[in-house]
Formats: sequence, C-alpha cells, structure tokens
Amino acid sequence: MMSSRIIVLLFAAALSSLVSSYGFTDTLTFNQTLNDGEFLSSKAASFVLGFFSPEKSSGKRYVGVWFKQIPDQTVVWVANRDNPVNGTTGILFIDAAGNLVIQENRTGVSVWNTSLSFPAKGKRVIYAAQLLDTGNLVLYRDDPNRRVGSWQSFDYPTNVLLPHMKFGVDRRTGLNRHLTSWKSPEDPGSGQYEFKMELNGTPQAFLYRGSDPVWRTGSWSGAGWSGVPEMSSNYIFNLDYSDNNDEVTMSYWIRDPTIHSIFVLNESGTVNRMTWQGDDVKKWVKFWSAPRDACDAYDHCGAFGYCNTENPTAFECGCLPGFQPVSGREWYLRDGVHGCRRNNTEVCGKGEGFVAMAHVKIPDTNTARVNRSVGPGECEGICRKNCSCNGYAVANVSAGSGCVTWYGPLLDIRQFPKGGQDFYIRLSASDLLGQHVKKAKGLHGKRLVEAFVLPVAAVVLALCAFMIKQRKGKIFQRTLTDNTSSTSLKSPDWSTLGKDMNETGETDLVMYDLSAIKTATDNFSDANKLGEGGFGSVYKGKLQNGVVVAVKRLSRNSGQGIVEFKNEVTLIARLQHRNLVRLLGCCIQQGEKVLVYEYLPNKSLDSFIFDKTNGTSLKWRERFEIILGIARGLLYLHQDSRLKIIHRDLKASNVLLDAAMQPKISDFGMARIFGGDQIEANTNRVVGTYGYMSPEYAMEGHFSVKSDVFSFGVMLLEIVSGRKNKNQLKEDSLNLVGDVWDLWSEERPLDIADPSLGVAYNSREALRCVHVGLLCVQAFPNDRPSMSQVVFMLSNETALPVPNPPGFVFKLPGNVPPCSSSLSAGTGNQTVNDVSITRLEGR
Repeated sequence: MMSSRIIVLLFAAALSSLVSSYGFTDTLTFNQTLNDGEFLSSKAASFVLGFFSPEKSSGKRYVGVWFKQIPDQTVVWVANRDNPVNGTTGILFIDAAGNLVIQENRTGVSVWNTSLSFPAKGKRVIYAAQLLDTGNLVLYRDDPNRRVGSWQSFDYPTNVLLPHMKFGVDRRTGLNRHLTSWKSPEDPGSGQYEFKMELNGTPQAFLYRGSDPVWRTGSWSGAGWSGVPEMSSNYIFNLDYSDNNDEVTMSYWIRDPTIHSIFVLNESGTVNRMTWQGDDVKKWVKFWSAPRDACDAYDHCGAFGYCNTENPTAFECGCLPGFQPVSGREWYLRDGVHGCRRNNTEVCGKGEGFVAMAHVKIPDTNTARVNRSVGPGECEGICRKNCSCNGYAVANVSAGSGCVTWYGPLLDIRQFPKGGQDFYIRLSASDLLGQHVKKAKGLHGKRLVEAFVLPVAAVVLALCAFMIKQRKGKIFQRTLTDNTSSTSLKSPDWSTLGKDMNETGETDLVMYDLSAIKTATDNFSDANKLGEGGFGSVYKGKLQNGVVVAVKRLSRNSGQGIVEFKNEVTLIARLQHRNLVRLLGCCIQQGEKVLVYEYLPNKSLDSFIFDKTNGTSLKWRERFEIILGIARGLLYLHQDSRLKIIHRDLKASNVLLDAAMQPKISDFGMARIFGGDQIEANTNRVVGTYGYMSPEYAMEGHFSVKSDVFSFGVMLLEIVSGRKNKNQLKEDSLNLVGDVWDLWSEERPLDIADPSLGVAYNSREALRCVHVGLLCVQAFPNDRPSMSQVVFMLSNETALPVPNPPGFVFKLPGNVPPCSSSLSAGTGNQTVNDVSITRLEGR
C-alpha cells in the first residue's frame, strides 16, 4: 500500500511540474494547445503571449503579446485584432498544414490563422511557434538538418514598433510592414490611422487618416528623416536604415537592454516614442511625438510655401524665395492653404539660377526623381537642363552622394532652426539678383558691425557686467511693484513665468510696451472693441508691422488678478495645436494687464449658434467640423500636450473661429495643470460659468478631465440645437440638457435640432452628436467618456453605450427650486445649495 501511494504522489508531482512548466514555456509545438488562461513566456521573461481583454471590451478576447515585467499591461501586438473570440473558450494551436490558428473551441470556428501553405516534407517535419525575448512570435518548420522561420509577428505589426522590428517594404515580396492604430483604447481593431513607408520618388514615411496624408517624415538624408531632426542616433538610441534591392526598411534599438522603449501610433492619430520609467515613477513617458504643431500638418502652407514656427508673432507660413502668395487676402488672414506662385515665370534659358534654403524638411518626393550615381556637384546641372525642374537636393547628405530633383509643385516644406538639410530652389534671373543683393547688404552690414560696433560693444559690456550682476532681478521686481500698485494684489514670483511649461523658464513671448498697445488699438477705443466679458474687454488692434491682433485688456476690478493673468500666460504660451488660440505676447505696465492674441475674424462660436441671422449661415457640415475641432483641442489639453491641463471654463463664448471657421479654444485664466498621474483635485473656490459646470465641481469643488468633458457635452448639445443651455422648451424643465434627455427618453432626440438646419443635414451624424453629448453630461464622472473616446465616437460609426441620466436636469415638484445636482433628486424637500451658488464666479 505504502509503495503504491508513493508512486501516486510522485506521478502527481511530476504532472504538476509538467503543467507548471508548460504554463511558462516559450514554445508551442504541433501537438499542444494554448487555452485561454495559459501563456507563453519568452526565455528571459521579457514578453508574454496569451489571451487578453482590454478594459470595457464586453468579454471580447484577443491573442496578444505584452511586456511581462511592466505592471501596466502594455500590449504590443494583437493577432486577431479584427476578429475577437466571444468569451473564454478560445484556443491557439498549430494545425496539420503548419499554420497558427485561433479557434473558438465551443463552436470550432477559426477566427484567425497565418494562412501559409507548406510543401510536404514527410513525417520528419515538426512545426513550432516560439516567443522570443524581442517580443517576436516566430513560426518554425523543423527538419533534421535546419530550422526555418516560416512566419513572424514582426512582419505584421499592429500599432507598436519594438526595437529590432523592421518598418518598411520588402521589395522581394511587396510586404509593407506598417502601423495601424487601434479603434479606441477598448478596441484593438484596425483604426483610421496608418503610418507606413512610401517608395515614390525617395522613400519617406506618411501618417494617413484613411487615404488623407496627415504628416510626413521627409526622406532619409543619410543620418535620419529630413523632417524629424530630433530623431537621430545617440548614446541611448540607434537607428538603422536599409535601402537596397531587397528592402527599404528602418529599425531601431536601445543600447541599454534594461530600457524599454516603443514607438506607438495611438487612436487619436499621433506617433509617439515612449520609454518606460521604472522605480518610483512607473509610467510610460513620451520623449517625442508627431504631429506636434501646425507646421507638421501635411501641406499646411500650400504649394511653394514653407512653414516655420520660430517667430511666435508671425504667421507660420511663408513663400519660398522668388514666390509670392496666390491670395494676399487669405495670407493676411493667416490662411496659407492655396500656397504661392512665382514672381517671374521666366526660368528657362533666361539666366536663371538656384538659391539655397537651409535646415528644411525637403518637399514631398512623390513627383521627384532620384539619381544615386552622381555627385552633388552634378545635381545643379541636371536640374538646370530641364525647364520643369523646380529644385534639387543631395540624396544622401552623410555620404555626399546622389541627387533628388523635383518636377511639379513643391509641397510640405518646413524650416527648422537646426537639422534638416539644404534645398536649392530654381529662381528667375531677376529674383536671383534680388537674393544676391539682400545677401550682399547683409554681409556688408555684418562687416561694419564686426569692424566698428563689436569692439565698442565689448568695452561697454565689460564695464557694465559688474553692475548688471549686482542689480540682477531688482529692476524687474521694482517694475512689478509699480505695475501692480493700483490693484491691491500681492505680486507673485514672476521669475517662474513659463517654468510650468518649460524647464528653461523661456516662454518665447513678446513683452509689448503699453504705448505700442495703445497705438495699435487707438487707445482702446470703443470702435475697436470686439467684445466684453467679466474679466475685461477685447479689442482689435494693428501692430506697427501690419499684423492684426486681438488685445485682451483685463479690468482692474475683475476677478482675474495677477495670479490668473500669470496662469493664462504660462499655460497658453507653450500650447501648440491648431484648435487652440495662439498667444503672441503680453504687457504689464502702469497697472494694466494685457494679453495679445492672434486675431480671428469670425469672433466667438456663441455669436453664430445663438444668433438667428448668423446661425442660418452655419450649415451642418461646419457645425460638425467645429465639434470635432473642439474635441481634438480638448484631447490635446488632456492627453497629448506636455502637461495635463484642465480648462475649467469651456463654453461657446470661449471658442473662437478663424477665417475658415476652424474652432480655437481660448481663455485659459481658470485652467489648472495636473501632474501625469494626477486624476482629480479639489478647490474651495469654484470658478466658471453656471450651466457648464459638472455637478461634482459646482457642489463639492472636485474637478478633473471629466469636468471638462461635461462642459464639452453641454456645448455640443448647444451647437446641435442652436440654443443656450439655460433656455428650456417647457416650464417644468430645467434647461436644454433636461429637454434633450426628455426627447431622448421619448425616442425623439432629433426634435432638438436647430430649425435653421432645415432638412438638409446629416441626421445620422446629428443623432450621434446628441448621443455623445448625453454620454458627456452624465451625472457621475466615471460614467463619462474620456476625450480620446469622444473623438473616436464622433469620427467612427461604432456602437455607443446607453447614457445614464445627466446632471442638473431633473423635473421638480411644485414650486420647489431646482437642486444643483441630480444626486439629490427625489429626496422630497429639495433646496438650493447656498454654498455652491455663492461660490460661483460667473463670467
């Protein structure tokens, strides 16, 4: 008896050991099955493969690979991204033909396979799949003599590029290894954004939204992409690029193997280089992102235009040397989409030549020709011989070889302060002479400075150095005391201006003189007044350089003091997004606090949607694009900017419209910065506008990104309906949100649509907007979607969750005044929350 029991125990131990070993093996062989709940683990435990479900995915199961040592599950590859398994009955195995297969075991239906066909090799052939420590899943054919890799996951990326993974085209097979975004954070299905290599002209990578180019890397210059100067090999990061008969690919690797780094294309359409920060931080940190500003937008300045954001007071678009805007009026209104045209078209056999433009992302090479057999000295001659050639550049700057010539419009050029490469533009003889004259004048002036001015300046600087050092900071502090003496406010430490957004403390802002501001606005005349709010007035002004600006003059008696003024300057100075208003500079003199913004000719959104005359000109397509633009701007503030920013006063009057009716979020005086891990905050001073504030903020002072989502939802419903939130349809309703909820409950949501739209509007889009709006104004913050989810839901025909009742909308019995939050609805004797109301600072 005893011996048989020992045998049983030994057998059980061996079986347990076998199961444990199988659960953590790195290899799946032909005769094995990987069930849901079992995993493959690479040898060094770097990566894990198994079934997983994203949050809120309703039980949908996918086979994916993720980092094993990172607590935050970061999925880097998904097999069946567009065909999930419903429930936990999925299995992964290798079939008789040697294919990896994902099957729903209950029904026997295959949802994904590698679709390979192998020639029969007899009984000696063994198939196996192995998860490598690079994160690559490789399917092998084993025979007695050699092991052959037949398929690998690295050839079929999803939204992540890992170290050593090739990105680009296999010329032999036509395989294009590219990234495709997830549909949403909850759905790894193929989204609307793709990042891929294109081989027309010279190889270059494009970010697409559908078939529309969004951003371009520029071509490979030999050291990196000409449009991404910050992405180059260094002591941490190394780039490899191959362009030969077999392939055109780019890959990267990290010199320190303990560092985890990925490139990820997220569902909102940005390519990000992320690095995992362990120790106490424990989060992914963004080191680089694109597109990041207006100049990254593909063809932002039109044909023969170029983009440069270095001068914050100037329009970012300019014309190439020898060119002028096609439409001077559009250029004046800061719209460069129609580009530029030549000053002189005589550029063929008329003494024309070339002028160099340094540090640029060279134009889109789709219409370019490449000759790699010539040297750079021959490039000009090749271009000069062909009258259709508009410019040229060296193909490989590092090697000093090859020639790229352009035939057709020059598109998507950007100039950098450093990096990029030289581009040579064909000019007429007269324009070329003009460029030489400018250069000569500049050189002559420079020599005068070197000969006479610089020595004198050196002596003066030497004499003043000691005095400047002794008085450092005192002049500025005294000026601040003088400037704020009439406000009875304590002066904050302005030496930190800009440090909230930039470690160097620099803000790239122009500090305007008050006299210049008064001249620009005709001494703040009423004729130039654009509008007036609780914190002051806004005036139209024209600076001495001819730039039209909007000047915000803060009232000395307003609620926005020096602290809020500093806050607005600090925040918006470093924000770069097409849907955020651009701050050009400020002025703090003689008790005045002035902000100078870009001028937007169509004023604010409320002047259109709440005005019967202007409202009729705002068709549905424009309204929908405005909604999307506001959503993208808010997503940037919450997620894609360097810091998480809560606006806290989002409303129609704080959304401005440019000449093309593109929305720009403005007024950051009440905004707050959140740390990367911070979710919410409390305040004893509730500020904002009643009707746009979320229940938890108005009642308890809790604010978060979900507070802004609530405000966005209210504004979305206002845009669809053309009504202010405070204007109700019926006596027993509380506001617009309440009316929309009633109509939604009665299955008549489109009854809320603005009558001025008539019947000529997209009812499916309008219904989706109403649905998303109600999701945004739900009473509880956790029920509301994030802005990334909002952008996705507005942009895609996908199923939406059922909204819960919103805040601030419940009907009330008799003459009982409305409670400020739906949380207290139905409690009988409801009263106004005096604390929340008296704390409101209406604007």
